[in-house]
Amino acid sequence: MKSQLWFDWLTQWLSRQRPDMERMLAWLVNCDSFSHDRDDVCAIARQVCHWLTEQRIENILLEEQDTCGVLAWVGGSSDKQPVIFLTGHLDTVFPRGTAGERPYSVEGEKAYGPGVADMKAGVMMNCFVLAALQQLEQESGTLLPFTVKMLLTVDEEIGSPRGRALIERYIQGAQAVLNAEPGRISGNVVAARKGGAVYQIDVSGRAAHAGVSHQDGVSAVEALVRIIQKIHQLTDYEQGLTTNVGVISGGLTPNTVAESAQAKVDIRFKTQAQGEFLHQALQTCLESHYVEGASARMQRLAYFLPLEPRMSQSLLEVYQQEAASLGELNITGEFTGGCSDAGWTAAMGIPTLCATGPVGAYMHTTQEFCDLGTLVKRAQIVARCCLRVGLGKLVL
Repeated sequence: MKSQLWFDWLTQWLSRQRPDMERMLAWLVNCDSFSHDRDDVCAIARQVCHWLTEQRIENILLEEQDTCGVLAWVGGSSDKQPVIFLTGHLDTVFPRGTAGERPYSVEGEKAYGPGVADMKAGVMMNCFVLAALQQLEQESGTLLPFTVKMLLTVDEEIGSPRGRALIERYIQGAQAVLNAEPGRISGNVVAARKGGAVYQIDVSGRAAHAGVSHQDGVSAVEALVRIIQKIHQLTDYEQGLTTNVGVISGGLTPNTVAESAQAKVDIRFKTQAQGEFLHQALQTCLESHYVEGASARMQRLAYFLPLEPRMSQSLLEVYQQEAASLGELNITGEFTGGCSDAGWTAAMGIPTLCATGPVGAYMHTTQEFCDLGTLVKRAQIVARCCLRVGLGKLVL
C-alpha cells in the first residue's frame, strides 16, 4: 500500500469501529478510578494493558515513581524515527462507588457517567488510534517509518504530582503531543491553557481567653484575613492573573483568640513567568500581615504549567488541515482557564495540542456527558494527524 493511500485506509477502518468504541467506553466508565485510590487507578491501567495486548499492541504497565500508568506503542523502533505521543489520564474526580451509583448510560447521542468525557472517552479514542495504526501496518505489510506512543497517567486531576515524572521521562524528545482531554462543546480543540497552582497557607498565633486575657493572645485568624486581602489584590484580569482563596478554617471557639488558621488558594496564569511572579508575590503577602507574634508559611499542593499559544500553533495547523479533509471546516484553537498535562509537554519544548478527544461538557459534575456522534470523527482526525506528522520529514 502506498503511503498516500494510508490516510483513506485509516479513515475507513475507524469509520467501522463505533460499536466497539462505545463498548470500550462503557466498561471504562463503569470502572471507578478516583485519583486518590491507588488500587482502582492501577486496576483500570491493567485492564487497558490487557485490551492493548488483545489488539497485539506493544505495551507496558508502568509501576514506578510511586505511581502507575500505561505506555504503549505502534510503528518503527529506530531512535532516529519521529515519535508522536498520544496522552491522557485514567483518573477521575469521583470516589469509589460512584460508577455503581451512576453507571454508564446513553440518551440519544449522549453518553453519561463519571468521567465519561474527562477523560474516559479520550483514553478510548487514543487506544483505537493505536489499533488503527497497528491494523494499517498489517494491511500494508510495511512497518510505519515513525512511532506513535501512548502514555496514560493516573493523577492528572490532582496536579500530576507523580505523573509529571513519567511524562518528563518518557515523552522527552517527541516530535508532537496530542492530549485527548475532551473537545470543547463548540467542536474546537484547545490551543492555549492557563497554568495554575494550589497552595495551603498555615498561620500560627497564640491562644488566649478572649475576655480574661485578650491582650496576651495573637490571632492567627486576624493575620490570615489580612493575608487573604493582599492575595486577592493580586488578581489582574487584563494580564490574565487570578487568585482565589476558596477554603478557610481556624480557631476553636468564639471566646478563644485563635492559635491557628488555614486557607487554600488557587492561582491561574498565562505564562510560566507569571506563575513565578505569583509564587513570589504570595510569599510577600505572607510576610507582610503585620500582626506581631504571628507567623505564616505556605506549601504548594498542586501545580500545572501553562500551554502557551506558540507551542500549539504548528500542530493546530496540521489538525485543521486534517479536520478540513473530513469536512470539519470550523476548527479553531480555543483558550481556556483550565489546566492539563499539556502544559508539561509544552514546557519541554514539544509542539502540543490539547482537547483532541471526543466532545464533552459539564465535566466533574453529575451532568457530564460525551457526544457519541464525535467518537469516530475525532479519532479519524487524530490518526491522520499522526500520519501527517510522522511522514512529514520523510514523504510530504
